[in-house]
Amino acid sequence: MIEIIAVTPNDARSIEDCGADRIELVSAFSEGGLTPSYGMIEEVVKSVSIPVNVMIRPHSKSFTYTKEELAVMKRDIETAGNLGANGVVFGVLNEAEEVCENSLRELLEVCGGLEVTFHRAIDELPDIVGGIKLLSGYPQIKTVLTSGGKGIITENIPVIKEMIKNSGHVNIMVGGGLTLDNIKPIAEQTIAPQYHFGTAVRYDKLFSGEIDKLRLKELIQLIQH
Repeated sequence: MIEIIAVTPNDARSIEDCGADRIELVSAFSEGGLTPSYGMIEEVVKSVSIPVNVMIRPHSKSFTYTKEELAVMKRDIETAGNLGANGVVFGVLNEAEEVCENSLRELLEVCGGLEVTFHRAIDELPDIVGGIKLLSGYPQIKTVLTSGGKGIITENIPVIKEMIKNSGHVNIMVGGGLTLDNIKPIAEQTIAPQYHFGTAVRYDKLFSGEIDKLRLKELIQLIQH
C-alpha cells in the first residue's frame, strides 16, 4: 500500500495516474497537514476512484484538544464521511504526551464505517511500542503512521520493526522522511505493509511543488519490486 499526500484535485489525479493506492488529503501541508475544506474534500473525492483519507486536525499547536476542538473534529469526521471519504486521519494526546483514550473513544464513536489512521502523533510518545499495543486494542483503527519516533527515520528502523511485531491487526505505515535513496533499505529491513510520501514526490521537494510523476512512478517501482 502506497499512500501519497494531496492538497488539490490535480494532485489527486496525478497520484492516481502514477499507480499509488491511496490519497491522504490535507490542507496547510507545510504545517504538517490540517483539515481541508469541505469543498476540497468533495472535489477530490469526485476526481479519483482510489480511496481518499482526510486529515482531521483543527490546528497545528499540539495534539491535545479542548472539548470545543473535539466537537469541531467530530463534525469534520461526519462531514468527510458524508462527502465520500474512505477514511479519516487523526491523533490525540494528553498533556503527558500519551494517547488520550477519552478523546480517542469520543472521536471513534462518530467514525462509523470510515477507516481510521492514527497519525504521527504517536512519534511524540515516550513509549512508542506501548502506544501501538494500546492502539491495537481498538478494532476501528486500521493504520498507524509513524517514522519510529523523533529524529532520522533510518535510525529508527529497530523501533519500527518492534512496532510491527506488536501491532496486532493494525497496519504500520512508514512515513516522514522517506526518499528515493532510503526507501529500498527501509522497506527491506522493516517489511512494513504500507508507505507514505509527501514532499519526496514533489518537484524540488517543496511543499508548494507539483507532483513529480516520474519520481513517483520510480518510487512505486522501487517498492513493488
